[in-house]
Amino acid sequence: MAGPDAATSPWLRDERTEIAAERILDAAAELFVVRGVATTGMAEIAKTAGCSRATLYRYFENRRALHLAFVHREARRLGKQLAEQVATVADPRRRVVEATLGALREVRATPILAAWFGLGDAAIASEIANTSEVIEVLGAELLADAGTGDQQELFRRSRWLVRVIVSLLTVPGADEADERAMIEQFVVPALLAPF
Repeated sequence: MAGPDAATSPWLRDERTEIAAERILDAAAELFVVRGVATTGMAEIAKTAGCSRATLYRYFENRRALHLAFVHREARRLGKQLAEQVATVADPRRRVVEATLGALREVRATPILAAWFGLGDAAIASEIANTSEVIEVLGAELLADAGTGDQQELFRRSRWLVRVIVSLLTVPGADEADERAMIEQFVVPALLAPF
């Protein structure tokens, strides 16, 4: 049986670039849940995605690039979901608390997100969480009503909030009530203090 014709192969069509990249990221997600983030190799991802390693490297130049793309994609999804969850919460303090707890709940309940915070994988998540896109997406959703328009200060506060979330994911509170109390007592006052 002959291989797919290059002219009709979905891996080679320009209009399929985004679909191919998503397919690769979906394959990576499956493997991250089963094997862990740090131990999943590019060859395994290519095989699971049904493409060659050369094709995989056309979309993601290395494992770090793939990790960044994956985390950015999931941060955008999570940010959108959190925005919808707290859209009707008018009080900025309550909005920060509910969105932060919502982020913690969602990551813990979603295997492809929780995989990033297991033993051996949390360091990768911590490092990637500090990339600007993750901070901008989550910060924009969680701190939408927090500022006066000073973008640099909003970015610093967003970066700190993402670090708090990563910290609670790697070293959780006793339970959600404990985390809520910490967020209300320590996080909200720092985030919503006047710029």
